[in-house]
Amino acid sequence: MEDERKAMVAVLRRYKIQDEHVLEAMGKVRRHVYIPESIRGRADPYGDHPCPIGYGQTISQPFIVAYMTQRIEVKPGMRVLEIGTGSGYQAAILAELGAEVYSIEIVPELAEHARKALTAEGYTKVKLRTGDGYKGWPEHAPFDAIIVTCAPDKIPEALVKQLKDGGRMILPVGTGVQQLVVLEKTGETFKQIPDMYVRFVPMVKGKDADDAGSTTTNRNSKNKDESGK
Repeated sequence: MEDERKAMVAVLRRYKIQDEHVLEAMGKVRRHVYIPESIRGRADPYGDHPCPIGYGQTISQPFIVAYMTQRIEVKPGMRVLEIGTGSGYQAAILAELGAEVYSIEIVPELAEHARKALTAEGYTKVKLRTGDGYKGWPEHAPFDAIIVTCAPDKIPEALVKQLKDGGRMILPVGTGVQQLVVLEKTGETFKQIPDMYVRFVPMVKGKDADDAGSTTTNRNSKNKDESGK
């Protein structure tokens, strides 16, 4: 499906994705293999839309994957935390860019699928765990960047604490109406930069999670788009 990947990258260029490293990674990673084989034929894996991956989850629209990756400015050697492994595709893109990837998925079956897909594709250094993304992965903090591919109603405070000084996080925030937010951390303070409106699957809390430890965001925006996980 090399031709399909080339066509996908051409669409991303029309959408003004400008980071050549991101475009190269998107053109190299085989997106279709991250969709479970049993449901692979339900949608064009390289089309301009999300695709179902089972358990009520989706693999995000290629533009959203590329855009969010571009916004956190991934560089080789960066330690990146991903919340919401899903299919494993986003983790593969980060790994292809040379990041040290830590990824958390709350659905055990999807975590196992992603682990197998990443291993089969050669991304054996991605560290993946099944767990509650609201808690992050404190044992490996701080992170240079955090990317959240599911939508909490508020920014989880635990993730802010695990972001490195000078680090950047991108995530969709809200219920119903959702908005991408880029958070830049300086010391103990952080700046929130509102971005486009989106549509993601909700971020699921673990059984022992509560609503404490979240911070709010505003809702000024400039663009609109839709995506899944």
